[in-house]
Amino acid sequence: MNDFSAVNETIAGRVWSVGGLCQAISDQLKSRFGMVLVRGEISGMTRAASGHCYLTLKDEQGQLRCAMFKRTADMLNFEPRNGDQVEVQARCGLYVPRGELQLVIEAMRPAGAGQLHEAYLRLKAKLESQGLFDEDRKRPIKLRPACIGIVTSLSAAALHDVVTALKRRVPHIPVLISPSPVQGADAPEQLIASLQALQKLPEVDVILLVRGGGSMEDLWAFNDEALAHAIVSCRVPVITGVGHETDFTIADFCADLRAPTPTAAAEMCALDQATDLAGLDYFQELMMSAMRQHMDHCWQRLDRSERQIGRPSSWLHQQQHACSVFANRLGRATLNTLNRRQLSLQPMALRLNRAAVDMPAHHARRLDKAQWLLQNLDPALVLKRGYAWLQNRDGVALSSVKDMHPGEQVTARLADGEVALRVEDQT
Repeated sequence: MNDFSAVNETIAGRVWSVGGLCQAISDQLKSRFGMVLVRGEISGMTRAASGHCYLTLKDEQGQLRCAMFKRTADMLNFEPRNGDQVEVQARCGLYVPRGELQLVIEAMRPAGAGQLHEAYLRLKAKLESQGLFDEDRKRPIKLRPACIGIVTSLSAAALHDVVTALKRRVPHIPVLISPSPVQGADAPEQLIASLQALQKLPEVDVILLVRGGGSMEDLWAFNDEALAHAIVSCRVPVITGVGHETDFTIADFCADLRAPTPTAAAEMCALDQATDLAGLDYFQELMMSAMRQHMDHCWQRLDRSERQIGRPSSWLHQQQHACSVFANRLGRATLNTLNRRQLSLQPMALRLNRAAVDMPAHHARRLDKAQWLLQNLDPALVLKRGYAWLQNRDGVALSSVKDMHPGEQVTARLADGEVALRVEDQT
């Protein structure tokens, strides 16, 4: 028996295919390690047309091939380059077609960003609780500042971008630059000094605090607590333009206005001169139009005056004709009014004449009727018919036997005189 046969007898009789063994190893790696956090230096990084990235992660002891798919690469907030120290979250596996051990990267950040991010979150929470981020504290930016101040590094590309934008948009506004390093351990102190130097100048109405993009370590100077308080206590409004649109620093939260980039900060600090000029052109056109209308009106008045002065007799004839027309209208109106008044008075006159004729006869009839009524009411007529009017001593009329008492003296008035009577009995 040869050696190969001897070995074959000791491994339970199973024969692996190459691909099957690679797949089994890959499954074991995924099961054993799962998601791992690995730190190393990027080397040999390439990006395929599909958007997937391939790189080697290495250190002094070894190296691993890595793959990062397009979805993960598009979510990065920085641009990884060869030589960068990074930390990756990855799944261990075996690339079966080549039998190579590889990491499939699910997330990537600059090395040390984890500790920095935690420090950033702690400081952000502290300053927010102190009210440094409150919106009602922040001041409005003047649309037309008298002077613009800039705090940045003289060697920074951001300075060139900002100055170029300001020359294009507001070439008439003076710009003062207070240089400062924007990276390193001494940067926060220098940034504060430059900021305070600019705010002492009375002509400065707004300050731009800017720098270009970079890793979290590169931008760390703008996460300084002392710088945050300096921005809040600054005499003039501060606009920050630090890094790229996705970069947020503590300085951005404290600033009166945050711009996504340095160029955007230059565009937001003042109203574009072209906008002002367009507004002036619009008002100039309105004024010219109003002036032309006024001039046309004046020329028309002048033409009318010239015609009147040139032919005064014609003007006088026109005025005389107008007066005659008005006189005729007035005469006709007066005559029509009198006729209407006369017609309205005729019925009234007829009514007055009729009343003058009818009134004496009417009153005579009323008088005869009243006389007849008075005669019929005369008590003497009643007495002439045989009736008597009885009175007691007090002259009170007696109309009932109940009003009389036996032995009482009463007076009876007849048609031709009075008779004294005495009551004998009452029945």
